[in-house]
Amino acid sequence: MTTPPPNTLYYGDNLDILRRYIPTASVDLVYLDPPFNSNRSYNVLFREESGKESEAQITAFDDTWHWNHATEQLYTELVTDINGDVGAMIGALRGVIGTNQMMAYLVMMAARLVELHRVLKPTGSLYLHCDPTASHYLKVVLDTIFGAKNFRNEIVWRRTSAHSDSKTWSRLTDSILFFAKSDANVWNPQHAPHDEAYIRSKYRHQDADGRRYMLDNMRSPNPRPNLTYEWKGHQPHPNGWAYSRETMERLDSEGRIWYPGDTSKRPRLKRYLDEMSGTLMGSLWTDIPPINSQAAERLGYPTQKPQALLERIIAASSNPGDLVLDPFAGCGTTVAAAQKLGRRWIGIDITHLSIALLKYRLKDAFDLEEKRDYQVIGEPEDLGSARQLAQDDRYQFQWWALSLIQARPLGGQAGSREGKKGSDKGIDGVVPFIDDAGGKPKRAIVQVKSGKVKSGDIRDLAGTVQREDAAIGVFITLEPATRDMTTEAAAAGVYRSPGWGKDYPRVQILTIEELLRGADVKMPPASMAFRVAPRVRPDEGRQMEMEV
Repeated sequence: MTTPPPNTLYYGDNLDILRRYIPTASVDLVYLDPPFNSNRSYNVLFREESGKESEAQITAFDDTWHWNHATEQLYTELVTDINGDVGAMIGALRGVIGTNQMMAYLVMMAARLVELHRVLKPTGSLYLHCDPTASHYLKVVLDTIFGAKNFRNEIVWRRTSAHSDSKTWSRLTDSILFFAKSDANVWNPQHAPHDEAYIRSKYRHQDADGRRYMLDNMRSPNPRPNLTYEWKGHQPHPNGWAYSRETMERLDSEGRIWYPGDTSKRPRLKRYLDEMSGTLMGSLWTDIPPINSQAAERLGYPTQKPQALLERIIAASSNPGDLVLDPFAGCGTTVAAAQKLGRRWIGIDITHLSIALLKYRLKDAFDLEEKRDYQVIGEPEDLGSARQLAQDDRYQFQWWALSLIQARPLGGQAGSREGKKGSDKGIDGVVPFIDDAGGKPKRAIVQVKSGKVKSGDIRDLAGTVQREDAAIGVFITLEPATRDMTTEAAAAGVYRSPGWGKDYPRVQILTIEELLRGADVKMPPASMAFRVAPRVRPDEGRQMEMEV
């Protein structure tokens, strides 16, 4: 196996991708934020430009796990094909926990953690983000796979403020379990700024230019006869000075020595606040707030973590140029943090919605383009693979097709067997845009069809465009459009753009084959389907590395 190409997004099951594509000992750092097995459905809720919540929301994923035939197969593999300790541990847990949702979750996680341990370099580390639902079991799994001696920390992150929970203490924290592959793991200590009370207490002095400093003694901690000399009329401590005469001369020329008015007292060293690293970080992190509803980085994806959290982890346990892997990539916070700090990265996710969000985030924040700056593996690249995706899961096909024109999806579940939530009113996706001086939001509505199509579908879309007062209707089809469909689309007329003074077809038909060749919707260019990630300046990552 060769080294994996850097900067790659993979669509698919991370267990399969880890086994097929990621070589042994090729990754420097793994961060994973898997579903917590809380029996919740995590929804993506979009908002219109007016600020109102959209009627449709998407269930991005369920974190409910079930013991089924596939789970039993994976369990058998763990207890028979993997090293004895892991198999014995999983077998013992099943004996205690039973065959239920929790055990299904732990089997799923154990198999993936075995692979993540394999792909880590000897100098690598793994951070597993979890909550109390299963953290105690996951710690046992990790102890077995990595070895208890390679456990480094349980980091406690305060993810929310106090709130009222029924009949229990408020749940305010997540755990991040930090394991190293070996004693040789990369470690760059991180520091937090000193608090104001400490600064006022310790850094009480200021230079003429306003630089704050504290005074420190200049005596040697141990007797040093060779450093016992008179300095500008001041006698040394019995142990001697802490510095040689040459160093004292340099410090004096730089204005870093404070002299008392009385030569019977000793000079002291100025330690400037702006040159101090700050307070060494511990395992309790209370200084990184969660993403609130008004946060600039909020993209609307469930379980999105603050980028500052990932930047701290990446800065501490990797170096520039290292390879960072997130097997549950979601909306790409790990990937964005790695890109900002000059690391290479791999992101894996099992939904085309996440891959689409990640691509938009990389474009918005860093101006990265697929194929030019990174690659995506697992998405359809031809008509045959598109047909296969439609056959396997029509909602994954729908999300992928919508991403080809950067349309925001409406409704739908992560698994096609679940069906849609609520009424979609004949709309699968939307491309909102602003096209006049008044700033009134307008929409291009999108339908996606993977089966047989006919002219009546176009008439229905034209009626939906009129009913919904949309500007444009887009019909994406896997099958070729008939001549009658093209005629119906032409009969729908045009949308006259007030902002651009151009006419655009009111109803447009785009086949998957055409989209794969680069075709796009004919519409005003000022469109924005997803919330835009904040732009990152090229020097921001380098500046942060200097600060830590």
